[in-house]
Amino acid sequence: MRSALRRLWLRSRERQAALKRDNYSCLECGVKQSRAKGREVYVEVHHKDGIRWQEILDYIFQQLLVNPDKLETNCEECHRRKDGGKTQE
Repeated sequence: MRSALRRLWLRSRERQAALKRDNYSCLECGVKQSRAKGREVYVEVHHKDGIRWQEILDYIFQQLLVNPDKLETNCEECHRRKDGGKTQE
């Protein structure tokens, strides 16, 4: 589960926007990302407030990956009506 969330994060618009905003450079030392052979430098995006993995996983299991007894099958129209007209993404 955690690895799937990490893969989602690595492809996220938010992560890409932070890299672009910071010109693919480390804000601490200024080193710039490079893919040049023999001189590879990789930069990463850091969550300043940290990531509360356990809370995220708990939420997913409480709200999304629930017991099948708490799930029912509906057509698109009925599902949308039950969700108050919201469309599924």
